[in-house]
Amino acid sequence: MSKVSESEEEKVADLTPMLDVVFIMLIFFIVTATFIKETGIEIDRPDTKTAELKKTVSLLVGVSPDNVIWIDKKKVDIRQVRPVMERLHSENPKGGLVIKADSASKVEKVLAVMEAARTLGIAQVAIASEEE
Repeated sequence: MSKVSESEEEKVADLTPMLDVVFIMLIFFIVTATFIKETGIEIDRPDTKTAELKKTVSLLVGVSPDNVIWIDKKKVDIRQVRPVMERLHSENPKGGLVIKADSASKVEKVLAVMEAARTLGIAQVAIASEEE
């Protein structure tokens, strides 16, 4: 009877190393995943023929048709744009800024966001558009 139990023990596979590998892969994918940044509002971007794709974007700022500024899915007062941008830019200093301004928004709000970026030393500033 002991021989039967010994042969059964030999047939049982130890799943612990496989579970370790699965958890390590899960952690790897979570750490390396890039998260999609959103402004928090739906924007009707202007059309252009010379649009370029930006790879490293750390800040995404939206300007709605009623000239409200949105950063990180929150409405931001014009006086608070610079501190909020500074906090988000410190998380990824190599990334640039993309402004998603609605085609009906005023240029003054877009320029205020660009000025805040300039004072923070953000060199890569772009305005999002739709390709024709």
